[in-house]
Amino acid sequence: MKQRPSFPARLNPSPPATKPASKGSGSNPTVPGRPQGLGMDSAAHRQRMVQLLQRQGVQDSAVLSAMGTVERHRFVDSALVNQAYEDTSLPIGLGQTISKPGVVSRMIELLRNGAQGRLGRILEIGTGCGYQAAVLSLLASEVYSIERLRGLHDKARENLRPMRLPNVHLLFGDGMVGYAKGGPYAGIISAAGGEAVPQAWIDQLAVGGRLVAPVVSGHGKPGGQSLLVLDKTVVGIRQTILEAVHFVPLKSGVA
Repeated sequence: MKQRPSFPARLNPSPPATKPASKGSGSNPTVPGRPQGLGMDSAAHRQRMVQLLQRQGVQDSAVLSAMGTVERHRFVDSALVNQAYEDTSLPIGLGQTISKPGVVSRMIELLRNGAQGRLGRILEIGTGCGYQAAVLSLLASEVYSIERLRGLHDKARENLRPMRLPNVHLLFGDGMVGYAKGGPYAGIISAAGGEAVPQAWIDQLAVGGRLVAPVVSGHGKPGGQSLLVLDKTVVGIRQTILEAVHFVPLKSGVA
């Protein structure tokens, strides 16, 4: 059995609720074991964000529960905590940003594609500050997250260490080549967009798996990106281009 890299901590996180939401029900997911607190620690802040995501069309109750569980303010600079639960991207240093909650939940909902329970192994391209990896940890059996910028890789480790997530594996390296040792993956999700999906990602995606990533679409302004959903089936690759998005460019190498 091949050895996989592991995150230092070993305590189990609380599992998310996985009961499917009824279409148009508008009900809020229950977040178990979360005490009501004060200031940014209050679950009320997260639940207001979840209600906003529901109004925007996110219906997967497991995704909503995970978004309501992970404390986004712990992943942004102290000067920006008051904006942590707004649907906005925020700078995290080195020219990178933490994605909008609406974009994170939308992409993960697409990745899950109506799945019941947890997904299998997931590869995340672009760890950033670690927020999306934390959300994915509640929705997948294992999360392999790769970051090319050493400063952000180290920041993500510091952010995630107190959360004690044994199923999150943080990797420092070139995201364009993926991480073949952890594959094949049930899903691949990218927080950076290039001209096309690297062949390495497609090779590492399991048959029956799904990839969600921004790509330069050629629509709208030059260099504009759209969300791509790629399904790997027994008969080949199926691609669907969705709405316009804006992510940092996909780059090779490490820095």
